[in-house]
Amino acid sequence: MEKAKIAVVGAGPAGIAVGVEAKTQGISPVVIFEKAETFCDTIQRLYRPGKRVDAVYRKMVVEPLGVCSFETESKEDFLKRMENYLKEYELDIRYRSEVNAIQKDNGVYRLRVGSEFVLEAPVVVIAIGIFGKPRKPDYPIPKEVRDRVFFEAPCECPSGGKVLVVGGGDTAAETACFLCEGCEEVYLSYRRPKFFRINPVNLENLEKKAEEGRVKLMLNTDIDHLEPDPAGVKVVFKDGNTMVFDRIYYCLGGSTPAGFLRSIGVEFQDGKPVLDEYYETNLPGVFLAGDIALEKGSIMAAFNTAHIVVKRILEKYGDLVR
Repeated sequence: MEKAKIAVVGAGPAGIAVGVEAKTQGISPVVIFEKAETFCDTIQRLYRPGKRVDAVYRKMVVEPLGVCSFETESKEDFLKRMENYLKEYELDIRYRSEVNAIQKDNGVYRLRVGSEFVLEAPVVVIAIGIFGKPRKPDYPIPKEVRDRVFFEAPCECPSGGKVLVVGGGDTAAETACFLCEGCEEVYLSYRRPKFFRINPVNLENLEKKAEEGRVKLMLNTDIDHLEPDPAGVKVVFKDGNTMVFDRIYYCLGGSTPAGFLRSIGVEFQDGKPVLDEYYETNLPGVFLAGDIALEKGSIMAAFNTAHIVVKRILEKYGDLVR
C-alpha cells in the first residue's frame, strides 16, 4: 500500500495550504485527495467570472500566520495564486478521488477511495469545506412525522421496527446494510430499475443482504408524498401503492461533512466536532482545517488553520512525519 507522511482530504484553500505548510517544513510525501476534477472546485464552479474573492469575513481582519496569504482579488487572480502554489511546492493532488472511509490499523490511518484502501499515513488532515445540508425530497415532510424522518445515515442502529431507505447511491446501500443489524425489516426504495452509481463492494454487500432477505429492494419505485399514520409514516408511491414504516432515511446525496466525520469516529458536541486548540479531533493524528474547523470563517482564517495544524503535527508527531 502506498505510504505518505500526511494525507490531506480536500484540495480547497485550506487543503492546499496544509500541503504548502508541510512542504515548507520538509515533510514529504504529502498526498492530497480531491473528489472534484480540479482544485478549489467551489470557487471554480460557483463564482462568476470576475467575482471578488475576499480575504476576510464580514470585515473581520485576520493577520496571516503562515506562508499562504492574499488580499481581496478577483476569482481569476486568486485561482492563479493557488495554481502557483501547486507548481512552486509541487503538491501531489489526486483528483477524482473521494475519500469515503478512514480506518486506523497498526498505528496508521488507511484511506479508502472507491472500494479500495489506497494509502496509509500516520496523520490525516480533513479540509472538506463547510457544513452543508443534505438533499431533501421535493414534497414536504408533514410535521406530524418529522421525528421519524431522517436525512443522514444513523450513527447508531435503532432496535426493531420497519424502516425505509430512499436512494440509490453508496450512502443508501451502506445505510440499508447497516440497519439490518438491529431493525426487523429494511426496505430500500430507488426510482430507477437498477443501480448504476454504487461501488462494487457496496453493491455486493447490498445484493447479499437482499438474497438473505434482510433487505427488500424496491427498484423502479417513486414516492409521491408522505402522510401521518397511527402506526408511523405512510408512504404513498406514484403508482398508488402505500406502505407504512416506523422510520424513513433519505440518502439522496449532498451528505454533509458532519456525516462523514461521525462515520470515521469523530466526536461531536452541540452539533460541532470536538476539537482542541490546534484543531485536532478525539482521534489522535486526525485534524480538521478550514471552514470545517471554524464553521464560519474566511479564506485567510482557513490558511491560518493550516499553519497551526502543521506546526502542531511537528510538535506532537514529529517522529512520525520527519
